[in-house]
Amino acid sequence: MKKTFYHKEPRAAKTPDNLVIGIRPIMEAIQAGREVERVLIKTGLEGDLFRALLELLQKQHIPYQFVPIEKLNSLTPATHQGVAAFISLIPYTPIEEVLEKTTGSAGMPLFLLLDGVTDVRNFGAIARSAECAGVQALIVPAKGAAPINADALKTSAGALNRIPVCRVPNLRTAAYLLKDNNIQIIAATEKASKSLYQCDLNKPTAIIMGAEDTGISEGLLKLSDEQVKIPLQGDIQSLNVSAAAAVILFEAVRQRKN
Repeated sequence: MKKTFYHKEPRAAKTPDNLVIGIRPIMEAIQAGREVERVLIKTGLEGDLFRALLELLQKQHIPYQFVPIEKLNSLTPATHQGVAAFISLIPYTPIEEVLEKTTGSAGMPLFLLLDGVTDVRNFGAIARSAECAGVQALIVPAKGAAPINADALKTSAGALNRIPVCRVPNLRTAAYLLKDNNIQIIAATEKASKSLYQCDLNKPTAIIMGAEDTGISEGLLKLSDEQVKIPLQGDIQSLNVSAAAAVILFEAVRQRKN
């Protein structure tokens, strides 16, 4: 008799500390105010409890995606009910709270908006430069941003525990809010004709950095007060986004020191 062999999908040896599994535990974590990075849901999942979770995720603007069950099995050896949530390792700060503190002070606010920066090591490196440059807050979208995990924290050298991170449903709404508070919006793009060094950063400023492959979205570019580029001398026409962020931030530091 011919034997039939079945392939068994491997499961993770241990559930990560920042992973919550099961529909009810995830709903309870959200209702308790825990910061959820994203939720993974088994493709084809159904049921009243699942629909209640989905409604809660949409109401709270929490990112979620549908994945094969093998993906969930690879994350945890425990029974997950087709749902797993990554809990943020830091608390997010409401953008209104940051603006209330900074616009009422005598300092010169500096903010950094990250549009589509999804690599955790780039994000961590940017956070490190931002903290060193005295940035008041990093502003990231709820969807399409790098997760704040152990790699991001390690690369930031602790900066993510010191600098406020504001997660907003929409970066355009955040840009409007900044402009309403008399903060100029500067978009960093290699397609700009104006040099960074011709830009006046000695005023309340928010700098937008985009992903290396897609750049800043058209909607955000239209909202910017100025578009600037870093003049380059070599044959390669762009910098890594974390390196570019450091150059621009410390040009702001230089202008303000002078």
